[in-house]
Amino acid sequence: MKPESASNPPPLEIALEIKGLTKVFGDHAALDGVDLIVPAGSVFGFLGPNGAGMTTTLRILTGLAHPSAGRAAIFGRDIREDTDGLRSLIGFLPDVPGFYSWMTAKEFLQLTGRIFGLDRRALHVRVSALLDMVGLEEVKTRIGGYSRGMKQRLGIAQALVHAPRLLMLDEPTSALDPIGRKEVLETIQSLAGRTTVFFSSHILSDVERVCDTVAILDRGRILTQAPVKELKAREGPRRIFLEVVTDTDTLESTLEDADWVRHIERAGEGILLTVSDLARAQHRIPAVVASAGLALQRMETMEATLEEVFMDMVEQGKP
Repeated sequence: MKPESASNPPPLEIALEIKGLTKVFGDHAALDGVDLIVPAGSVFGFLGPNGAGMTTTLRILTGLAHPSAGRAAIFGRDIREDTDGLRSLIGFLPDVPGFYSWMTAKEFLQLTGRIFGLDRRALHVRVSALLDMVGLEEVKTRIGGYSRGMKQRLGIAQALVHAPRLLMLDEPTSALDPIGRKEVLETIQSLAGRTTVFFSSHILSDVERVCDTVAILDRGRILTQAPVKELKAREGPRRIFLEVVTDTDTLESTLEDADWVRHIERAGEGILLTVSDLARAQHRIPAVVASAGLALQRMETMEATLEEVFMDMVEQGKP
């Protein structure tokens, strides 16, 4: 058998594939023909404003709700036809997980493992490894005394106890303080490449930190799906920092009427432009500045943040 050539790499394994997923409540379509592909091994960010349909999608994928139309498959298994087989493939952490407050973390994970029918000896080893991974191995306090961040980390361990191939997290950092968020995000980052993570969140900075690929959902429709770096380079507002030798006021007034300038703000000794056409702006700025009798001292292109891309796409509602 001939080896795979560099020009013909092996096909990408798909952890989750959604086609035409629709969910209607009365006259309202919470999901309106959603198409989505999540590569295996990725940390995938699922983004959207409140009411976009993210929680509805997760409920359908985990069997807690049924779609009105469309289909979804997890590692090739249809979610409506192989519900029993899918339970072993999925781990799920809801936005507000529930625990038995009188148990320790070890007791709770052992109970969860027994529900999944795991061998007692293997379960002991796995529980110890998971508690170490989420930083709770040395904690002897009962769960009722845990902080919100500790509970979220325990929830991730609980969702992983049966070694699922796909971990679904619904707002895992919501309502956490900065320390709790940092702890949970570090736990999610540690899973990259080992388990596929499908991560729903409204906190764009968290998604930008841990996710390699994202999809943006708005009013039940997917606006885009792309690797984070590619999306930031391709979409959203572009920013350029400008500084002249003298007279920043003249620089600002000279540029404010340009049709490729969307917004101007002062930034230190210069100005920060948000532009609609980066290439055109880069070409025109030196000539415009020179025509105003100014000497350009610094021109630096600033990469758009994921939050800027998100706001720009949702405001425009563009697919």
